[in-house]
Amino acid sequence: MNNAIQETSSVCALFVLAICLVCNTNNVVAHQPNILFVFIDDMGYGDLGCYGNDEVQTPNIDKLASEGIRFNQFYVNAPICSPSRTAVLTGQYPSRWGITSFIHAREQNKARGMRDYLDTAAPSIAKTGYYTAHIGKWHMGGGRDVGDAPLITQYGFDESVTQFEGLGERYLATYETLNLKDSTRELEKMSAKLGNGDIHWEKRENFTQVFVDRTIGAIQNAKRANKPFFINLWPDDIHTPLEPIAALRGDLSTKARFLGVMAEMDRQMGRLFDFIRAEPELAKNTLIIFTSDNGPDKKVNTAGNLRGYKASLYEGGIREPFIAWWPDQISADKRGTVNQNTVMAGIDLPLIFMAAAGVDPQPEVAYDGENLFGAITGQSSRLREKPLFWIRPPDRPGYDGDNDPDLAIRKGDFKLMMDVDGTSQQLYNIRKDPGERDNLALIDRRATRRLKEELKTWYDNYPHDIDRNLYRINP
Repeated sequence: MNNAIQETSSVCALFVLAICLVCNTNNVVAHQPNILFVFIDDMGYGDLGCYGNDEVQTPNIDKLASEGIRFNQFYVNAPICSPSRTAVLTGQYPSRWGITSFIHAREQNKARGMRDYLDTAAPSIAKTGYYTAHIGKWHMGGGRDVGDAPLITQYGFDESVTQFEGLGERYLATYETLNLKDSTRELEKMSAKLGNGDIHWEKRENFTQVFVDRTIGAIQNAKRANKPFFINLWPDDIHTPLEPIAALRGDLSTKARFLGVMAEMDRQMGRLFDFIRAEPELAKNTLIIFTSDNGPDKKVNTAGNLRGYKASLYEGGIREPFIAWWPDQISADKRGTVNQNTVMAGIDLPLIFMAAAGVDPQPEVAYDGENLFGAITGQSSRLREKPLFWIRPPDRPGYDGDNDPDLAIRKGDFKLMMDVDGTSQQLYNIRKDPGERDNLALIDRRATRRLKEELKTWYDNYPHDIDRNLYRINP
C-alpha cells in the first residue's frame, strides 16, 4: 500500500514538473494564444490620442492602450517601409537580405543596390504551425514591373490579400472622390497588368474596412481549421494619398484629410477589437500588438516632440507607438500602464511571438533580435542587452539637402549617429533628450569613441547584402 502511494506521488510530481516545464519563462503559456499583429503605415510617434495628440480622434486605439500596456521606447529597424517590414517578418536586420529602402521597379532597385523582392529563404514568423494570414500592405516584392516575385503564401501564410505592393489576391484603388494627382494611380494600373492573383477594384476610402472584414474572415477560417491564428493586419493607412470617407474630409486640406483617415482607421480598428472582445474565450486568449512601420511623412503628420521624419535615423523616423493587449497574460494591475524603460525593436517581435506561442526558434537561424516576452505581459521591465543598429535608405541622404547620418546605434541610454567613414558624429542621451537637441559628441568623448567603434565593427563585419558604395565616403 505504501509502495502504491509512493508510486502515485511520484507520478503526480512528474506531472506537476511537466506542467512547470511547459510554463517556463521561454514558453510561458499553457495553451497557444491567438496573435493579431497590426502594423499601420507611416503613423508617427505623436499620432495617437494616448500618445498625447489632442487633435486626432482615436478612442478605440486609446481604449486598447488603457486595457493593455503602452511602450515609449519601441523602434522599427528602418525608417522606411520595405526594410521595416522585412525586419518584423524575419527577426533579422533587413540589410542581410538586400532591402534597405522601399522596393521599386527593377531599374530603380538596381541603381540603389536593392533586391527586387525578399528571398523566400529568409526566416518567416508565419512558419509556426498556426493558421496564418497576411491581410493588407506587403511591400516585400511584387509590384511596378516585378511580376515574378513570390506570392505572399510562399513565405508560410495560409491565406493572403494585399494591395498594389504585392502579388496574389489583391485590392486596387479607384479614386473617385478627390481628383488626386498621385503616382499611385499609375502603380495600380501596373499592378493590374502583372496579373498573378485575383484582382478587385475598390474605392481607396474603403480599404481599411475591407481589410478588417478579411481579418474577421481569417479568424473564422482559423476556427474552422481548429487552430490558433497568427494574422498580420497591415493597413494602407495612413500613407498618402489621403482619401477619407466623405463625412470626414473637412475642408479637403492635407490636415483635414489626415485627421479624417485617422478617425476612420480608428473606427475600423474598433470594429475588429470589439469583435474579439465579444467572444470571451477569444478575448481572453488573443494577443494584439499595435504599432507602425516608420515615422511620418513630413508633408502630412509629425512625430510629436521627436526630431525627424520618415526615412531619417533621428528618433522621429524610427521610434513608434507600441501597444500590447492580452487579457490572459497582462494582470489587472498592469493594464493601462506605460513601460518607459524597455527598449524594444521590430527584430524582437518574431522571438516574442514564438515565445508567446510556445514555439522554439529555428536553431539554424541567426536571429538579430532579443526575446523580451516578459515586457509585453508586464512581468518584466528588464533593460535591453543587445544594442540596436540602423543603416539609412541609400536613396535618402536627407530632406531639403540635409546631411542626415548614414548609420546609428542605440545602446543603453545613448544613441550615436555618424557617416560610414566615422565623420559627422552626433551623440545623444535619449533618456534625457529624446528630441535629440543636445549633441554630446564633443562633450562625452569616451562614450562617442566607444559607440563609434562598436558601430563601425558592426557595419564592417555584419553580413550586409548591400552596395556600400552608395553611402558617403567623403561627405
